[in-house]
Amino acid sequence: MIVMRDIVKIYKNGLLELKALDQVSLTVSKGEFVAITGTSGSGKSTLMHIMGCLDRPNAGEYFLDGEDVLACPEQKLAAVRNCKIGFVFQKFNLLPKLDAQTNVEIPLIYRGEDRSVSRERAARLLEMVGLGDRLRHRPNELSGGQQQRVAIARALIGDPPLILADEPTGNLDSRSGAEIMELFKQLNNQGRTLVLITHDQDIARQANRIIYLQDGRVIPASGGTAAKREVS
Repeated sequence: MIVMRDIVKIYKNGLLELKALDQVSLTVSKGEFVAITGTSGSGKSTLMHIMGCLDRPNAGEYFLDGEDVLACPEQKLAAVRNCKIGFVFQKFNLLPKLDAQTNVEIPLIYRGEDRSVSRERAARLLEMVGLGDRLRHRPNELSGGQQQRVAIARALIGDPPLILADEPTGNLDSRSGAEIMELFKQLNNQGRTLVLITHDQDIARQANRIIYLQDGRVIPASGGTAAKREVS
């Protein structure tokens, strides 16, 4: 699903240069549940933005589902983001004036899908994530955990092959965070490819494999092997 080779990202501030990513190479297979973790400043967010086609590296190669996305013009990249990637963010990024069902519909609205189709699919996904009775609720009428479930339904509505989750439990209490992680595991068991960005080691250990970043580089896991959990 993901192949990255020798990814370099440099930010410039006047004469100063910050190498946020330094020769990062990694792969994620279809159907994997991978956590990318590291301390603040390790390069996690930068890697997530490049992985999500929200930013471009200064050097390296990136193939997403077999496509050389770095060779794509911006218009094509927008289509890649809309069709191949579902995003789940720490701050939910829901539109406050829209109800849950309409928030979930947004990716299909951008595609120009028939509204009756998008509304029906949004309702089914909200039912799947346990919010079938909250379709007309706006974000401020939902708890943090419920808002994140809306965001997950929105990420799924376009049936993307890849889900990218950036600190998805960071704004949640421990109970809501545990519920969201169980939902991610269910999605992975259904065959979804998930990449989870987190600084929380307890959250990271719930993935099948952990990729560790430090100072913009991939480093070996403690003991030389990546942490894994058994797949039921």
